[in-house]
Amino acid sequence: MIPKFLKKYEEALKKYEREFVKINAKPIKCELLKDSLSIRESKFLGKPFLPLDKEYPKDKKGNPMIMIAQLNFEEIPNLENFPKEGLLQLFLSPFDWYEEGFKIFFHSKKDLEKEHLTDFSFLNESYYEESPVFKIHKLTFEKSIDKGNSEDLQFDFSFDGLPYWEFEDTLAEVERNDLFDFFTCESHKIGGYADFTQSDPRDCEGNNVDDIQLLQIDSEDDIMFGDSGLGHIFINKKSLLEKDFSKAYFYWDCC
Repeated sequence: MIPKFLKKYEEALKKYEREFVKINAKPIKCELLKDSLSIRESKFLGKPFLPLDKEYPKDKKGNPMIMIAQLNFEEIPNLENFPKEGLLQLFLSPFDWYEEGFKIFFHSKKDLEKEHLTDFSFLNESYYEESPVFKIHKLTFEKSIDKGNSEDLQFDFSFDGLPYWEFEDTLAEVERNDLFDFFTCESHKIGGYADFTQSDPRDCEGNNVDDIQLLQIDSEDDIMFGDSGLGHIFINKKSLLEKDFSKAYFYWDCC
């Protein structure tokens, strides 16, 4: 429910609403190298689907990367402009993921019918010691609506001529808390507004200001990006529509 002090903006704010898919992540009881989920299933960590004709991703030092997230779009409620099928994967370097050691793969529905890798004996538990995700998670999904977010530069709503932070300064403490709760974007999610602990990496004056958030992974009990940070995948709209994920990029920040 919208707070009383925001009622005057209710109709104008509706134009800023965005559909997103909330990700419910449940850790499962299994060893990191003994993934009990199916190879094509949506998950955090675990064994990735990888066609035999595709090379397993490695970091700049030649280390096998670990899969942080796998999203099967056939399991996910559809969002406008997003794929209805196929598999999106985020891989990070086991040791240097802090320094842009990432790769992003997308496998089409046709790719998912190919013979795939089954022998992961080249991975060992030491590769997971610095992982921001500590356990394998089973994922389920539900659609929801974002109202906006103060940290996302694409949310540029004006409160009677005031940007979010200046408007917040005019409020009492209780109202500030209600404002935060109304516009919060803290969760694992696909699409919607992005949340940050530092700042939005999409430069206001650059060519990535309109880039779309593909995925947000938030810190919680068994997930931690640095000091209570978040991890994201962004992509420009044209590439998303063309299912060209070669220009998608990973970004993370923390407190």
